[in-house]
Amino acid sequence: METIRLQYTVPGDDFTRAGEASADLKSRLKALGFPPAAVRRTAIALYEGEINLAIHAGGGTITVEITPEKIAMALDDEGPGIPDIALAMSEGYSTAPDEVRSLGFGAGMGLPNMKKYTDLFEIASTVGEGTHIKMTVNSDG
Repeated sequence: METIRLQYTVPGDDFTRAGEASADLKSRLKALGFPPAAVRRTAIALYEGEINLAIHAGGGTITVEITPEKIAMALDDEGPGIPDIALAMSEGYSTAPDEVRSLGFGAGMGLPNMKKYTDLFEIASTVGEGTHIKMTVNSDG
């Protein structure tokens, strides 16, 4: 298999479309024969990322590279940035507004779950400029 590159756009504040990229990627990985554990971990991590893009960043882009060895995902936005990454990585910490929480989102598990379900997780953020996240799931599950 050659490297497969995919790009998705996540609109801001549209929770009806957040999840489309992770669902599409999940079905593609299944069709390519990736192990179920790798497919599951990828889908969870990417879904969390999509929701964060919709809630906090006003949307963004997701770039995926699939090779036989791994699924690499990059999430980029031009949102407000994260002032304290260590705090944002704390389970249960959330800056989601009440209206988002009333929809069942914003429990403060997005970034921690993204890290938990990936083999590589890197985050860089600049206040006023945006956030860049790299995640990788190894194909061996």
